[in-house]
Amino acid sequence: MAAPSALSRTIAGVRIATSVFFLLFGEYKVAGPGFAHGGFQTYLNDYIVNGALGFYRPVLANVVLPHAVFFGYVVGVVELLIGFSLLLGLWVRPCSVLGMLYMTNLVVATWWGPGHGVPVWRYFGAELDHLPLLLLFIVFFAADAGRVWGIDGRWRQSTRA
Repeated sequence: MAAPSALSRTIAGVRIATSVFFLLFGEYKVAGPGFAHGGFQTYLNDYIVNGALGFYRPVLANVVLPHAVFFGYVVGVVELLIGFSLLLGLWVRPCSVLGMLYMTNLVVATWWGPGHGVPVWRYFGAELDHLPLLLLFIVFFAADAGRVWGIDGRWRQSTRA
């Protein structure tokens, strides 16, 4: 088997570095009660009133908000799952799809945050904590980023042998 290229090693390094963010954010959401039992509801109310796109507001208000504690923990577990997947290089492609859906959800929930009628660049500027991660998940999926320095690559090697 050929040695991994500099590009694939770089993508693997970025994958592992990105995992740290998801592990940190997921851990505090799951381990402590502050997020699921109050913080998440605060975010949701702001998204419903100020940020969410029109078609998404009823979903947040009628589906998520009434079960905010449950969904607060789900958010933390999803972030931990993504973090462990990226760290270990395990099921990176399916977890990248999950990450894309998660980031798209956050973009749709927060899009109008800058207000209505502001210059379009302000919407994209306000999404700089979501859009780059969405783009990284696309790269991780396209590059099959678990092949280098990950369990996905080890499994492929063992099935070829």
